Formats: sequence, C-alpha cells, structure tokens
Amino acid sequence: MYVLEEKTYFYLLAIIPVIVLLFVVFQIWRKKTQRRFADAELLKKLSPETSTFKPLLKLLMLLLAFVALITALVNPKIGSKLETVKREGVDIVFAIDVSKSMLAEDITPNRLEKSKRLISSIIDQLAGDRIGIIAYAGEAFPQLPITTDYAAAKMFLQGMNTDMLSSQGTAIGEAINMATDYFNDEAQTNKILVVVSDGEDHQSSIESSLEALKQKGIRVVTIGVGTTKGGPIPIKKNGITETYKKDRQGEVVITHMNEETLRKIADNSEGAYMNGNNTAEVMDFMKDYLGNLDKKEYETKQFADYKSQFQWFLAAALLFLILDLLFLERKTSWLRKLNLFNEKSEG
Repeated sequence: MYVLEEKTYFYLLAIIPVIVLLFVVFQIWRKKTQRRFADAELLKKLSPETSTFKPLLKLLMLLLAFVALITALVNPKIGSKLETVKREGVDIVFAIDVSKSMLAEDITPNRLEKSKRLISSIIDQLAGDRIGIIAYAGEAFPQLPITTDYAAAKMFLQGMNTDMLSSQGTAIGEAINMATDYFNDEAQTNKILVVVSDGEDHQSSIESSLEALKQKGIRVVTIGVGTTKGGPIPIKKNGITETYKKDRQGEVVITHMNEETLRKIADNSEGAYMNGNNTAEVMDFMKDYLGNLDKKEYETKQFADYKSQFQWFLAAALLFLILDLLFLERKTSWLRKLNLFNEKSEG
C-alpha cells in the first residue's frame, strides 16, 4: 500500500510541454541562424563532429530528471506493516441524487456540486465510521461498498455526474430499496442512510420501501439542496450554457426543491431532515446527530509505519542530471564502433 503525501506538486508536470516547446523553438532558431552563414553541406564539413541525436538525448535526460525531482517532492510512502486495529463507529450510506434536475444553479455552483461538497465535508469530520455511496436517478446504482477508506470514497464522490446513469428521472424509492440490503453487518446497531437530493420524486409511493428500512433498524437523514423558488436546468456544451431544458410545449422547465417529500421520508424512518444550503449548519447537525448514537466496535486491517521513498527519486534526478552534463553534443569517438547513437550514418 502506498500514499502520495503532496499530490499538488504533480501540477508542476505541466512545465514539461513548455520545456519541449522551448527546445523545438531553439533548434529551429539555431538552424535558421546557421543557414545565414553557410548551407547545410558546408556546415556539415565545418563541424563534422556535431551530433544530431545528442541534443535529443540531453533533453530526455533533463526531462527524466525533472519528473524524478517532482516525484521526490510528492514524497511517495509505502506501508511496511499491516496491522489489525479496533475501531468503533456507525455505518453510513450516502445516497446521492444524480438526476438532471441536480444541474439547476439556484444554489451555487449547482445542486449536484453542492451535494458533493456537503458529503465531502461530512466525511472529513468522521472518525471510525464506515461509509458507502449509492448514486440514483431513475434507478439506483451501487457506487462504493461499505468501507473505512475515506480517500477512496472522496475519489468516487468527485467522479459522480448526471451522465453516469442512463435512466433519468428521480426515484428515491430505488435508492432506499438498495440501501435496505447495502449494510452488510447485521450486528451493527446504528445504520444511517443519508439521502442528499432536491426532493423531486417521480415515484408514486415509497411507504413500502421505508417500512423495509424501519424493520432493519435503518434511519434516514435527508438533506435538501436547492431552493423552493427553483431554477431552470441548463444544457451546456464545453462548460457554456447553450439553452435550458424545455417540456413538450416548449416551455422552460423550472425545478423546485421539494422539502415536503424529504421531511416525510425522515419522519417516517425516525430520522431527521436538514436544509443543505448552509454547510456549517449541516456539519454541526451531523456531528451532534452521529455523536449521540451508540458506536459499534469492530476490527479492521490497515497499513502502518509508512516509510518515505523520496530519496530514491532524488537520487534518480541527480543521476539524470549528471548524465545530461556528460552527454556532449558532439559525436563520441570511443563509441563509434558500437554505433549506439547511429553516428556512422551521420558521418
């Protein structure tokens, strides 16, 4: 198991195309400058030891050194020991609405992005709780099974979008039905389903789904995103809004947050409802709500004693830099017989 301590340094890799571009521009400029004084045949006779391959080799060494140095700054760490540790917590499954109505921008930046940020903030304040993720629109889809890997959960969370499910619409009941069998630990006394949605539901009834949850002791916390005033659903191309979703009569569709549905779900499952527009209030509520629940102790395996590996990449960077200095742009006479750089054909 490995971790990358400072991933932000990977952004420095964007400099590599700039270096390559500068190299190409320099080579073009040098050739144009040389041609002002002599033609190609004369230049070849005047400088017979000049290699056309060595500059590329030197550039490669420089780029490899740069990549190795950036990797050293990222500081990869390898877990050297697998330990069994005891933790305690509750099981939480997040059901996230990814229907098209979640693209409405009546809340900044839009309902779906707001939902993802809320869940990410909730995950950040968890300690020992196990989590899972379900995506739903016209149907439900298991996104992440119950786990203690918060980093993986946030990675899957960021990848969620309204195009991940082909069946559109909003069927909260489908997510509830899936959550009924999603919790894999029958001994867990506290199981929480957190539904993050704008409350629009295109199913006629969800009472039977809620009853199945109650029988398994699963409580539902609903978090509403959006406004009751609502907003249109933008249709974008390359991040630019081209038009808005329209109904069959050609009228722009306005989608509203339905708090009544979300409150009903929470009340019928002995749970709670929160308006998600204020992130701080949601965080305080979830902290208090989860803190008042009994925690179940369980065992899990995790890597410990992570050891930094940056020194190997730093050494590689120094080696490539040394090679870059050793490689001269003229042909290497003692390597002519090996012809490693195809120098015979050049001469």
